[in-house]
Amino acid sequence: MARITLDHIRHAYGPNPRTEKDYSLKEVDHEWNDGGAYALLGPSGCGKTTLLNIISGLLQPSHGRILFDGRDVTDLSTQARNIAQVFQFPVIYDTMTVYDNLAFPLRNRGVAEPEVDRRVREILEMIDLTGWAKRKAQRLTADQKQKISLGRGLVRNDVNAILFDEPLTVIDPHMKWVLRSQLKRLHKQFGFTMVYVTHDQTEALTFADKVVVMYDGEIVQIGTPAELFERPSHTFVGYFIGSPGMNVMPAKVAGSSVRVGEETIDLDYAPDTSRAAKVELGIRPEFVRLGRDGMPVSILKVEDIGRQKIVRARFAGQPLAIVMTEDAEIPQDARISFDPAAISIYADSWRVGREA
Repeated sequence: MARITLDHIRHAYGPNPRTEKDYSLKEVDHEWNDGGAYALLGPSGCGKTTLLNIISGLLQPSHGRILFDGRDVTDLSTQARNIAQVFQFPVIYDTMTVYDNLAFPLRNRGVAEPEVDRRVREILEMIDLTGWAKRKAQRLTADQKQKISLGRGLVRNDVNAILFDEPLTVIDPHMKWVLRSQLKRLHKQFGFTMVYVTHDQTEALTFADKVVVMYDGEIVQIGTPAELFERPSHTFVGYFIGSPGMNVMPAKVAGSSVRVGEETIDLDYAPDTSRAAKVELGIRPEFVRLGRDGMPVSILKVEDIGRQKIVRARFAGQPLAIVMTEDAEIPQDARISFDPAAISIYADSWRVGREA
């Protein structure tokens, strides 16, 4: 496995980039631990796959270097980097059996046949294709083919890193959960360095030790699932993580209080927003208290989603989502308050003040 260093990486697909807007991937300068499980999370077009392909060697960055365990591999091919990559759509050998598809990368490297057999049977069991081992791959369904592709990435135990580019797109929902669980178990058992690209927050949060959130070509936060939920560094992280996402409202800060519309809310710290062109307050729906005390709010509708209710409301002229338990009472003349410890203040979209 390898420690991956992204040394001031930038990439532009067009020639002669001049401004930041010309770069599909803005500057990335991070180090990822040997044996870490990372998820690259963000919407389509944010630079996730570009960064993954730079790590794998399928793409050479316009600027910067990539290092594995301190060794510069920027100019090396994928094969020379000893990378296993699993793509969004299955890449398999249709004329081979399932067994031979999985055995191919091992035999290609001269692994002894008893060890090939042991590893292949282990992976067949993991991806639930033991009974299909002797079948030709061309006769399988799309999700079964992707399981083979996934298994071929996992069958080797000598790789520097295993890279996954939205590998579960064609897998049914239940099997997605099963395979994510198995990937996580495999990571803990063998300590593979894994990088997993997805636009699905559930996949990212359940798979990775650290989630790398990308937006508009840059990394806006790297953190554990708890850190992303409790302390979003950027308003996009607050919006993208959570269901529903964070409430973000225009605000004005004065010392240790913040004003939203005509309502004033006390803070337990004094954020510095003096240089900001735009100031916003962020609060997760889970930390808005709805009751008979506090600030006035207008209830627009209530969505019952089983164990919880999502209350859609309007506060100080701004839309507000509130998460409540299924049996919680919604008063006739409802009012709200915010948990001060859960309030984030953003200056030009970036969190400021306490633990910024």
